[in-house]
Amino acid sequence: MSIEEIIGFVRGLGGVLVLEPGPDDGSPEIAWGDAFFYYAPDGAVPTTTQPFATIVTKDYPGDEGSRLDRPGAFRLNIAAGKDAFARWTAQGPGDPAAADVLRAHPVYADAGWLAVVNPGPASGAAVRELLRTAHGRARRRYERRSALRRP
Repeated sequence: MSIEEIIGFVRGLGGVLVLEPGPDDGSPEIAWGDAFFYYAPDGAVPTTTQPFATIVTKDYPGDEGSRLDRPGAFRLNIAAGKDAFARWTAQGPGDPAAADVLRAHPVYADAGWLAVVNPGPASGAAVRELLRTAHGRARRRYERRSALRRP
């Protein structure tokens, strides 16, 4: 799966705001080229929640294990939730730089995040399932918060 294919798939889930930081939007340079996925049917960047998935195209400080400094390497990160996280990490730890293998996120595993470097045929179906699940969780969270704000 390419970055463009993932972005297109996530956009197709509905109510998704995709942020793609670049040099002209005031975002920090380290985020340029990455993508952040929010459930935001109103089109406004949520201020009280994190994205439900991200794509990173480079190593961040303290997060170099995936070796995204290689040509063409990127990592899809998904807020899978505790149940899905437990199901997909049962195989145990492995090489965090291995391509097309779902693993615990190297930094945010404790929060139930999964990650896959350069998703492909081996992880594609699982990635789509996990993105649908993460989107659904984000949508329900948005709806709960919206209901609390109503008079």
